Amino acid sequence: MGNLVLYRKYRPQNWEEVIGQEHVVRTLTNALKLGRVAHAYLFAGPRGTGKTTIARILAKSLGCGDLDLIEIDAASNRGIDEIRELRDGIKFAPTVGKYKVFIIDEVHQLTKEAFNALLKTLEEPPAHAIFILATTEAHKVPETILSRVQSFPFRKLAVPEIIKKLEKIVEMEKIKIEPDALRLIATFAGGSYRDAESTLEQLRVWSDKTIVKEDIEELLGAVDFEKVKSITDCLFSDVPKGAIDYIAKLSESGVDLEVFTKALINHLRKIMLLKVDTSLSELMAQELSPNQFETIKTQAEKFSLDNAARAIKIFMVAQNDIKRSPIPSLPLELAVVEIINQNLESRI
Repeated sequence: MGNLVLYRKYRPQNWEEVIGQEHVVRTLTNALKLGRVAHAYLFAGPRGTGKTTIARILAKSLGCGDLDLIEIDAASNRGIDEIRELRDGIKFAPTVGKYKVFIIDEVHQLTKEAFNALLKTLEEPPAHAIFILATTEAHKVPETILSRVQSFPFRKLAVPEIIKKLEKIVEMEKIKIEPDALRLIATFAGGSYRDAESTLEQLRVWSDKTIVKEDIEELLGAVDFEKVKSITDCLFSDVPKGAIDYIAKLSESGVDLEVFTKALINHLRKIMLLKVDTSLSELMAQELSPNQFETIKTQAEKFSLDNAARAIKIFMVAQNDIKRSPIPSLPLELAVVEIINQNLESRI
């Protein structure tokens, strides 16, 4: 157990350990209590949010033994032959308990012929067969399949939920890490606790000292809040020089400007949402430390809604142009010049 990577070692083993998907857990546990388990489910949502984990817990709750739990990765087993082989295996009764559970991960990658073969099985499944289809792209699953399954949308995890789980792992593993670094990991994970755990795994190998946010920036290219705060402050100066100098400093220190621009867009989006409706601040505060949230509110006072929206559009264009530009910093430099000039004009 000690040699397992963190995301496997701390994978939830029962319903109580699942985080962030309460709506799914509640519905499935009620179905188990009432004896109303469906023969086919679709778990759809972003990667690293617990789809296959909950599928395994459901199989365990049904008394499905290891030999009767069949997992297929449709990314590498996407053809009709694999589905025909699965259909042949369904005919045999389970070795232990009442059910055989078939988990098909990334089901959207099946070929058209494979989907047709799967459809025939879903139309007339044996009483002992339960299918759990998992996908990150539900829109690619045919309607004929969708009409024969119970669908569960999985959501991205909020930053505080990821932090809570990481704090437990850090305590158990005796990993030394600063709170700001832990928050940056959770933010960088983009709603995936598996990605957050993998990042923490990388970092504990990377450094045998206390992990700080600079380690995360260096190892993964993650962008610290203070960097996007600084460039945002520059947008309301009277001259672009401060912003241009700061971009040069970022570039010289090896910051990925495309990743930085993405973080800046996300930062400005928070400001825009505050300008749209202050009631959205409660949702936003969950992703930020108290000091960071106060910074966002202070910066929002300088922006009009139109200025914030225009800035986001300009930086979105810049982010796309960075990939093609012979000088990576140029699109970002042009963007800040345009925004600063617009802000100046709006104050005249």
